[in-house]
Amino acid sequence: MNQPLPGIKLFDLSGKTAIITGGSKGLGLAMAEGLASAGATILIANRNADEGRKAAEQVAANYPVKVDSFSVDVTDEAQTAAMAEFAMDRFGRIDILINSAGINIRGAIDELTLGQFEEVMRINVTGTWLCCKAVTPYMKSQKSGKIINLASTLGLVGLANRTPYTSSKGAVVQMTRALGLELAPFHINVNGICPGPFLTEMNLPIAHTEEAKSFIVGATALARWGELKEIQGAAIFLASEAADYMVGSMVTVDGGWTAK
Repeated sequence: MNQPLPGIKLFDLSGKTAIITGGSKGLGLAMAEGLASAGATILIANRNADEGRKAAEQVAANYPVKVDSFSVDVTDEAQTAAMAEFAMDRFGRIDILINSAGINIRGAIDELTLGQFEEVMRINVTGTWLCCKAVTPYMKSQKSGKIINLASTLGLVGLANRTPYTSSKGAVVQMTRALGLELAPFHINVNGICPGPFLTEMNLPIAHTEEAKSFIVGATALARWGELKEIQGAAIFLASEAADYMVGSMVTVDGGWTAK
C-alpha cells in the first residue's frame, strides 16, 4: 500500500531556528515573517539595534513563535561569530541562515569612487561569506542546515550604472554554488534567491523615475514591482524539507525578468 504524501508538512518549520541578516526591514523582514508563519524561531540580525528590536516585536506580535534580535555588522568577523554564538546560547541550535543584508550604490563607473565600489562588495559579498562561515561549524555538528543567500536578478543579467551591485550579486551567485558543493556532504543545503524589482527602501529613490518605468518594471513580464510578501514562498521553500534535494540553485522571484 502506498504511503500518503507528506504534502504541506514538508514546509513546516516548527522546532527550527532561523537567523535573518538585514531582517529589520524590506525583504529581510518579510522573510522573517514568512518563516515565523511556518513555525520557525526567529533571530533578526541587523546593524541598528533599535530597528532590530522593533522588528522582533512586530514579528512576535503577529506569530506565536520565539523571536529575538541581535545587533551585528556583517563585515566584522568577530561580530558575526558572536551572532552565531548568541543564537546557540539563546535557542540551542541554528537550522537556517538567510543572508539578506545588502546595499546598492548606483552610478556610472567614471562617477563612482573606489570606496563606493568596495563598500558594496564588503557588505554584499564579504558580509555574506562571514555569516556563512560563522554558522557552518554549528550546522556541521548538527549534520543539517539550510543557508539561503540573497543574490539578485542583477546577479544573472546586467544593467547599466550598476557595476558595484551586479558585481557583488554575481559573486554571491558563485559563492552559493561553490559553498553548496562544499557543504552538501554535511547535509547542509546552500541555495540562493534572486529577487527582481521589489519596492524596498533600497529602491524607493528610483521608484517613480523614467528609468524604473522603462528598464526595471518594464523588464518584467508582469510589468510591476514585486510586493514584499511575494518573496516569502521562496524563502519558506528553501528553508524547509521540501528543498532537501537542492544544492547551489538560484530561485528567481522576478516577475519574469529573466524569462524574457
